[in-house]
Amino acid sequence: MSRRQEIADVAIRLIAAEGMRGLTHRAVDRAADLPEGSTSYYFRTRQALVCATAERLADHTAAELAELESSLTNLDDLVEAAAGLVGQWLTTGRDRQLARYELSLEATRRPELRQALLAGRARLRDMVTRLLDASGVPDADLWAGDLIAYVDGLVLDSLLRPGDRPAEAPDLRPKIRTLLAAAGQG
Repeated sequence: MSRRQEIADVAIRLIAAEGMRGLTHRAVDRAADLPEGSTSYYFRTRQALVCATAERLADHTAAELAELESSLTNLDDLVEAAAGLVGQWLTTGRDRQLARYELSLEATRRPELRQALLAGRARLRDMVTRLLDASGVPDADLWAGDLIAYVDGLVLDSLLRPGDRPAEAPDLRPKIRTLLAAAGQG
């Protein structure tokens, strides 16, 4: 892992814990146990740090989706894989999801960040389209956006209820299966 990736990963954790106001070069240096000024050496401006963080989030998601791609042969495989991945996002990947939503809100006021997030979303949509296609879903490109929006809603709903236990694969399977079954009908 490069120093830039390490810094972006620390920024993700900071945003999840403290929100966008907690993200400063000095805070990243402290949290990463780096000498003061290290983060600003790699990312001269806060905007550069924020955009790099958004790109790192997209890289993490792309890597997770790439792992799924080789194991899918049908819709049932996709349901199982998607439920497992969403369950992971709500537990061990929770910080990344919190940071993603924080960055999404910030992007409504920051055009550069909006562009970085839109580029990551286009990459995600292409990957989801391939996953749906590999699973036999007709019109995969049309359904990719719906699946992404649906999963976003499931994740956000779970994150907004902090007292509840996170959704797990068994809870998510029927929800994801319903949408994908509709997609499979073409």
